[in-house]
Amino acid sequence: MRHADPPSGTLCDDQRDHDPDDDADRPPDARWTATAWATGAAVAVLAAALAASVLAAIGLGAAVVPPEDTARYLWAALSGGTIGADEASRYQIIWQIRTPRVLLAAVVGAGLGAVGVAVQAMVRNAVADPFVLGISSGASVGAVAVTVSGGLAAFGIHAVSVGAFLGAAAATLLVYLVARTRTGVSPLRLVLTGVALSFAFQAVMSVIVYLAPNSEATSTVLFWTMGGFGAATWGALPVVAAAVGAGVLVLRRLARPLDVMALGDETAASLGVDADRLRRGLFVLTSAMTGAMVAVSGVIGFVGLVVPHVVRIVAGAGHRRVLALAPLVGAVFMVWVDLVSRVLAAPRELPVGVITALVGVPVFITLMRRRAYLFGGR
Repeated sequence: MRHADPPSGTLCDDQRDHDPDDDADRPPDARWTATAWATGAAVAVLAAALAASVLAAIGLGAAVVPPEDTARYLWAALSGGTIGADEASRYQIIWQIRTPRVLLAAVVGAGLGAVGVAVQAMVRNAVADPFVLGISSGASVGAVAVTVSGGLAAFGIHAVSVGAFLGAAAATLLVYLVARTRTGVSPLRLVLTGVALSFAFQAVMSVIVYLAPNSEATSTVLFWTMGGFGAATWGALPVVAAAVGAGVLVLRRLARPLDVMALGDETAASLGVDADRLRRGLFVLTSAMTGAMVAVSGVIGFVGLVVPHVVRIVAGAGHRRVLALAPLVGAVFMVWVDLVSRVLAAPRELPVGVITALVGVPVFITLMRRRAYLFGGR
């Protein structure tokens, strides 16, 4: 079935130019089988690359541990094995410091890649991500407010995570209500409202820090505005891993409705998809995932913006394929970015958000200049 050309500047431009399913010389069953095999092979390669990246990143740093020793320490920790007394310090570095940090980087990278795909499909805009829509800024306000005020103490070590989630949810609700009109919510109004309110949320965060009673708030706000994994612990990992894992699975189940919604609200309605209802559900889901990630890593830009585009260029615009590959690409990318942040200026650490911006900006500009991948029409 071939639909009418969608408006320029939407994700459907990408789908029209790159979807491998456009090969009309083969029967549909053969095309589906070939695509499924290609996607499965790509997932296997990326999973292997992620495992190798995690092992390398755990072993590298200010104190370099050979891969065989790194694997031995990890196996000892998982199986309850013993480590000699002369290796206790290196074992602690590997298991207590680097492993939760690297795993957290992988989880956050996977989540940012998946959320970027969902947000771009939700607003049918190629330059959208949680930061553009104000969700990340809202989560930062919640996290900073809880940190500075000491609120939500009843949630213990998860207080900041809860605050970030509440901030993301409040920002999502506010953006939605401001952008909504009597005829519904248009994708363009969502983006413009999100951009405007994200600046407002950043101003609120600055005011909170300015009125804070101690100077520690300055480092706190720097952490949430520039991102980093220096505070990673085993205790922080389960919540964000559960949120990201469940979110990615739900998004994968919504792959077909996302494909239909990318064709436009009217076309989606004709195919039985309530775009407005789906958009509300995606709002809630992406805010929950963003809040969980911001609480442990701060705001990390460009990953959710660039990774979906890179995946679409290679694998096509079908969301079933994109949502299978984007989380793995984001995880591998973030693991190596975190490693660079720890070793480039050792013993000091560079903010992760700075490195993703330095990498993401030239990549994004290069993508815009590709003739076969246009964001604003021909």
